[in-house]
Amino acid sequence: MSTAVAPLRTGQVLADLIPASRVRDVALVVGGAALTGLAAQLSVPVPGSPVPVTGQTFAALLVGTTLGARRGLASLTLYALAGLAGLPWFAQGTSGISVSFGYILGMILASAAVGALARRGADRSLLRTAGTMLVGEAIIYAIGVPYLAYAADMSVSAAIAVGLTPFLLGDALKAALAMGVLPTAWKLVKR
Repeated sequence: MSTAVAPLRTGQVLADLIPASRVRDVALVVGGAALTGLAAQLSVPVPGSPVPVTGQTFAALLVGTTLGARRGLASLTLYALAGLAGLPWFAQGTSGISVSFGYILGMILASAAVGALARRGADRSLLRTAGTMLVGEAIIYAIGVPYLAYAADMSVSAAIAVGLTPFLLGDALKAALAMGVLPTAWKLVKR
């Protein structure tokens, strides 16, 4: 008699391993929003940029990959709506619309995209996780940088210089962290 664990199915995200219920889904969505809000408080100003380095993007992508597209989208939407309503949990304890709000909009879409990729197994190996995180980061910047240019009344090249270039190294480190966390979590679950 074999004691091997049945293989995990593609089509699952880590959150699907918790017994399904509405309470679970609500708790995961609220928890993902709270995690993102807490991670946003890990904030370091970047000289010359109106956008700080935060843990927020890492949290948003982690929420999307672990919760899946639907719950990740709901979680980051809740995060954004609560911040717009005045909850001071955007970067540096701010709320409302600022020149960096486009990055938050990008995080909403990125969480859904990485969640959809994770449901297809893109969070189970180092290289696939790296690719998933790069897709998510690209979505965040594709919305955040043009929004920054518009909101701060600067050229796109200036927005790239202050809203993208200074963050590339940090984003590479965040992707490396995700490359370690997500595949390791799946390996632990298989035991």
